[in-house]
Amino acid sequence: MQESTSVHGLRLKFAGSPSLLFDDISFHVTSGQKVLLLGPSGCGKSTLLQVLTGLIPSVIEVPVKFDNISIPSSWGYVFQDPDTQFCMPYVDEEMAFVLENLGVPREEMSRNIVDGLRTVGLDLPELHTPIQSMSQGMKQRLAIASVLALEPEVMFFDEPTALLDPEGTRQVWDTIKEVGRDKTIIIVEHKIDEIIGFVDRVVLFSHDGEMIADGPPAIVFDQHEERLKEYGIWYPGVWDDYTSSPSYKSLREQAAEPKTAGETLLKLTDFHAYRAREPKMYVESASAGEGEWITVVGENGAGKSTLLQALMQLIPTSAGIYELNGRGVNSFKDVADTAAYVFQNPEMQFVTHSVFDEAAFGFRRDRHPEAERLALELLKEFGLEGQRSQHPYQLSLGQKRRLSVATAMVKEQQLVLLDEPTFGQDAANTFAILEKLEAWRRQGTTIMMVTHDLDIVRWFATRVWVVEQGRLESDTTPDLYLQKEVNSSGQLIGLR
Repeated sequence: MQESTSVHGLRLKFAGSPSLLFDDISFHVTSGQKVLLLGPSGCGKSTLLQVLTGLIPSVIEVPVKFDNISIPSSWGYVFQDPDTQFCMPYVDEEMAFVLENLGVPREEMSRNIVDGLRTVGLDLPELHTPIQSMSQGMKQRLAIASVLALEPEVMFFDEPTALLDPEGTRQVWDTIKEVGRDKTIIIVEHKIDEIIGFVDRVVLFSHDGEMIADGPPAIVFDQHEERLKEYGIWYPGVWDDYTSSPSYKSLREQAAEPKTAGETLLKLTDFHAYRAREPKMYVESASAGEGEWITVVGENGAGKSTLLQALMQLIPTSAGIYELNGRGVNSFKDVADTAAYVFQNPEMQFVTHSVFDEAAFGFRRDRHPEAERLALELLKEFGLEGQRSQHPYQLSLGQKRRLSVATAMVKEQQLVLLDEPTFGQDAANTFAILEKLEAWRRQGTTIMMVTHDLDIVRWFATRVWVVEQGRLESDTTPDLYLQKEVNSSGQLIGLR
């Protein structure tokens, strides 16, 4: 039997936040509806999903009140961060845990596990694979597969494809559309192209959690175009509008100004990276110059994150040559003063208990006399001044990502390594981050970014490194790379 979900008179406030996130809002989803929640990063979309499932306050302790609430008895939830999803250490055990709870006979387990993983495109040579050995994108597929295996009547998806490559995004949404045809589905997602024709309702939120529109997608996008632009929310054609804007044109004009060719900053020859003593990445020969923007692309699990971690000396490496700024690299201390690193999981970077202390940490460490002022300016620059008293873990994924990017460049290193820095971001903050990185690049900083967003490749990159099956296979230009990504209909894959 299909179930609905609703909450009336919702009021909620995070500790350290100066105001209510939700102030007496009501929300109801009818059985069988497909609903997309849209709004700026940090407006409360993920929090609302957690309230509707009862995770808040039963599991996540947040002060909350409501007049009444209807929580479905049969529901499944895919989190933004797949690492928060798992109960078991191995892939087969995670899937078996779900199937055991459903009473699936043991003799049917293996076939069901294989079929479940195949539906989300997760083909593993060994089912008894440690989950922590997989890429974040592969983990995300596993999280989706485990929720689909539950066959819930109501499904909650919190950016389920944020870490997936374009092909994986299409494949996963095709699967969700198929299995969820007759189910109630509530979605938080920034990558909306694959689902805009699937949902029958869009709910639009302002930056402070107010519901400002609720209706069919065509009507919401048509009647609230100015609000979408004002709040920096993703909408069809947003990249076209941005790249036609004075802001982007100014960036291009400045980038086109004559400039002395940058010196070689990074050089690799016969470079190997290892995990658990097993070879995981190989670079025959590559180099990066000052002031370049290199996007690192490839399928989930190809080794993109491994490459960046190896360059930062966070995992074991060996090399015929690894030089950074003309000096040989043999350990982390050889890169610490030259390179900054932004992890795919921003929580791995946080070391304090408040957003303000996180922003001030680097300045205080260097005993800067104006550490407090600089920290506040940094938070304002990245739109986080209103969260200064909150714990970093209480931020939305997009806000956590902005904080991790902000704190990475306190010392203005020559090389910035970024692993998916724009996932979980609304359009406004995506463009703000990209413009900040472009400003650093024009000053001579070398940007090396792992991304699945081909719009970033198209509009910002100067070069593209393609990683396939643990090897850096090619070093090419954005134009040549994107030409290869044209599908049979003549459209560029992944472009909004």
